[in-house]
Amino acid sequence: MYQGKFITFEGTEGVGKTTQIQLLEKYLKTKNIKCLVTREPGGTILGERIRKVLLNNDALDIDPMAELLLMFSARAQHLRDVIHPALKDNIWVLCDRFTDASYAYQGGGRGLPYASIRRIETVVQDGFTADLTILLSGDIESGMRRVSKRGDKDRFELEKIEFFERVRHSYLNLAKANPERFSIVDADQTIDKAALAIQTAMKRRFAELIA
Repeated sequence: MYQGKFITFEGTEGVGKTTQIQLLEKYLKTKNIKCLVTREPGGTILGERIRKVLLNNDALDIDPMAELLLMFSARAQHLRDVIHPALKDNIWVLCDRFTDASYAYQGGGRGLPYASIRRIETVVQDGFTADLTILLSGDIESGMRRVSKRGDKDRFELEKIEFFERVRHSYLNLAKANPERFSIVDADQTIDKAALAIQTAMKRRFAELIA
């Protein structure tokens, strides 16, 4: 049983995950809770190299299963080098995407069977999962407009709207199947309101730790 807590943030492109993670980190610091912010794919030297391969928009044709295996390769390293050590040291880990993204993007988006993803998850994670998952769910087209303002799109951001609709649908199904772990937050409301909703979810889930 780890002393720290593992909080993951999920959602389609442009829903404001990065902003909300930063705001939650600031909030938890006011509660004297040590935090580590990380991301997937990434978080380690190997993970960041894999991230570069996966997100590069150079038209590289990556097979969906190869994409999935690369994601889990980065995840295995991330767990060993960053996530598990931090949690053991009573540090709360705030992670931008985790395994739910594999089900949503490679499963829902790419069409890989959930059963295949689950088998790999079992090998890599051995039952380990998030203590709380914040799902930022919002209008796909609005999110993509925000992405466009950032400049060049990565390989995933170049996908069609239909792809992201499948991803969003998969996320909502995951949340429905795991209500004890997921908290759905409306990404189309103001940043401050979304942040408050996340704080409320945190207090509800960790009432004994967050006054």
